[in-house]
Amino acid sequence: MSAITIYTTPTCGFCKMVKQYLTSKDIEFDTKDITTDAGAYDEILEKSDQLGVPVVDVDGTIIVGFDRNKLDVVLREKKIM
Repeated sequence: MSAITIYTTPTCGFCKMVKQYLTSKDIEFDTKDITTDAGAYDEILEKSDQLGVPVVDVDGTIIVGFDRNKLDVVLREKKIM
């Protein structure tokens, strides 16, 4: 299991952008589709207190939305990038 989980939906453009960004950096991640995975739906609500996607969990640090700068900072802090 990866240290990064992206909570997503199939129609979310920002979800696709964050996945493409991490892929371009050769960073592995897992995805959880909140529309088909009831457990993921509950997890996103617990972790972020809302249902907007994407929610990126980087080894316990939660980032709501595709915030490239914050994501880069967290990836460096966690020594993933």
